Amino acid sequence: MNTAIINSDSYEKHDTGNGHPEQPKRVIAIKEKLKKRSDLIWEKPSSVPDDVLAMTHSKEYIRNLNNSFPQQGLKFLDGDTVVSPDSKKAVFDAAGSTIRAIDGIENKEFKNAFCLARPPGHHAEKDKAMGFCCISNAGVATNYLIKNYKYKRVACVDFDVHWGNGNYDVMRNNKNSLYISTHQYPFYPGGGTDKDKGDFDNSLNIPLPAGTNSDEYFNAFNRVLDRLINYKPDFLIFSAGFDAHKDDPLAQFKLKSKDFYEITRRTLAATNEFTKGKAISILEGGYDLNALSESANEHVNALVEFN
Repeated sequence: MNTAIINSDSYEKHDTGNGHPEQPKRVIAIKEKLKKRSDLIWEKPSSVPDDVLAMTHSKEYIRNLNNSFPQQGLKFLDGDTVVSPDSKKAVFDAAGSTIRAIDGIENKEFKNAFCLARPPGHHAEKDKAMGFCCISNAGVATNYLIKNYKYKRVACVDFDVHWGNGNYDVMRNNKNSLYISTHQYPFYPGGGTDKDKGDFDNSLNIPLPAGTNSDEYFNAFNRVLDRLINYKPDFLIFSAGFDAHKDDPLAQFKLKSKDFYEITRRTLAATNEFTKGKAISILEGGYDLNALSESANEHVNALVEFN
């Protein structure tokens, strides 16, 4: 079976304004890179069931979010998170891409999938937008797996350079999930220390200092692999941010493009026995276009290797 890429034209119409780092060119750059390959299946997002959305975010927040998209111009949901008239479809398509990815894997249409989506999701908390994010896409995926397919042990590995406070907020009280994050600390958004263990000891946070290089990162990443092997997940989710790259303008890690292949390969190798290869990945950050497209392609290389 192949690896699927879940993508929508709506992502290119989500306008965040001139100079904003989370821009349409991000998904365009990755898409252009991946379209040169012949070993991928391309699919469109599905819709998110209302009950799954209600498990992920508060009803009041979803109601307010639905009413927050402007008729014209730009609107700030917080200091960083900008939406425009066409953003609503992109926001819900990004969450819906995880639904299509999961259904395709469960129906044996493909083995694993990369959701080439924006806006990202891992900073969106249960009741607020934050850090370019409106919906916790990984949270939606986790709840859909549990609600619709009765999974009991869903693991999310978030290797974005920022702590996924939203993913943590959504998953911390879910006894059927494990959230793991490696990230720069101290750094935006704050938090993500080893004290943030979740309500059921279901979170592992590995804060690392600015300047962390490949060797230092992979030394720490062994803790991720050990926890996954101990947890024995039956489904794997990646919150795949590529802003830990040495060329990224928003952070100070020193990873190389090839390291994202290695992160992905090692994670899949550690969990394959338990998941039977069932894995989806969701694009989070990454703001240097060349580094982003190269790193995402390396990530997909590992997904293809395991399908």
